Amino acid sequence: MKLFKPTLVALALFAVVGCNEQATEEVKAPVLDTEVQKQAYGLGASIGMYMQRNLEEHDKLGLTLSKELIVRGFVDSIEGKAVIEKEEIQALLMNLDESMKEKQQAAAIAAAEAGIAEGTKYLAENAKKEGVQVTESGIQYVVLTAGEGDKPAATDTVTVHYKGTFLNGETFDSSYDRGEPAVFPLNRVIKGWTEGVQLMSVGAKYKFTIPSDLAYGPNGNPPRIPGNSVLEFEIELLEIQQAEEAPKADEHAVH
Repeated sequence: MKLFKPTLVALALFAVVGCNEQATEEVKAPVLDTEVQKQAYGLGASIGMYMQRNLEEHDKLGLTLSKELIVRGFVDSIEGKAVIEKEEIQALLMNLDESMKEKQQAAAIAAAEAGIAEGTKYLAENAKKEGVQVTESGIQYVVLTAGEGDKPAATDTVTVHYKGTFLNGETFDSSYDRGEPAVFPLNRVIKGWTEGVQLMSVGAKYKFTIPSDLAYGPNGNPPRIPGNSVLEFEIELLEIQQAEEAPKADEHAVH
């Protein structure tokens, strides 16, 4: 974790001082007439936004840090009046880092355990819905639009549009949002995709519900996808690029 390098601690000053001043009196707008002034302000604003996000993460894990003390430590330090020695500061920040990692790990374990229970329940209920088909491996799918023609092999490269969502409907990835389809070898993705897309013909659009063991498993795909997540994908197969066959040996070639 790199939240507390000196430059990032300085960030807290920019983020917090402004808030504190506004709480007590009207703050004059900054003078931003020159490029250098704007650069200085932009640097402070960038650091402030970064630090704010990290302090929020600390809050979520129960490690709330006093903004006032962060500001005081910064000011005292640049004036050469810090009341804690450098060596002790380093040890304190190492301890904070360890505490943060421990709490993050505990939170990840709790989320993974909750994911197992939620996913098992969802899969059982979803399998009963009209139109849902279930493969032998446990993938559930609904045909939204039927296609015609060839179906890809695992060794083929496919072009698809897709949207991936959590069970609560939140989108975590979407080629539609990026404005262009994705192209990839079908055997280089999660198992649920490799198996599921082979069921589709060009032009088809399916909705897949993929068990966690056929997605990202107990480890998830940090930082976006927690462990043991059952995932849903709407996939539209646009094109198949068949893998080139290995050249056949000449019968008359000398070996």
